[in-house]
Amino acid sequence: MSREELAARQAELLEALLSDGAAPSGFDAKRLRVEADVLRDKRRRLVAYLRPDLPEALGERFAPLFDAYATEHPKTTEVRTGQYADAFATWLISRGELAKPRRRWFQH
Repeated sequence: MSREELAARQAELLEALLSDGAAPSGFDAKRLRVEADVLRDKRRRLVAYLRPDLPEALGERFAPLFDAYATEHPKTTEVRTGQYADAFATWLISRGELAKPRRRWFQH
C-alpha cells in the first residue's frame, strides 16, 4: 500500500470516528460507532470541565448541542481543547442557543 493510499484510509477512519462518516471497508461499523461515541463523550466532558458555564446554562440541552457541534466541527490536533470549547460557545451564541455575554465594565 502506498503512502497516499494509507493516508486516504486514515482520513476515512478519522471521518468515521469524528464526523459520523461511513465505516471504511474492512472495519466493523458497530465497533467504530462505539469508539466514536467514547471519543465524543470524552471531548464533551473536557469542554464541560473547561467551560462549566456552558452545561450550567444549557442544562439537558448541553449534550445534544455539543454532539451536533462535534459532528459538524471535529477537533483537530491544531486546535487546543480550550480553543475548541470557546469555539463551541461562539457557535452556541451564533445559533441563538446562548445569550451573548455581557460586557464587563470593570476589572477586579
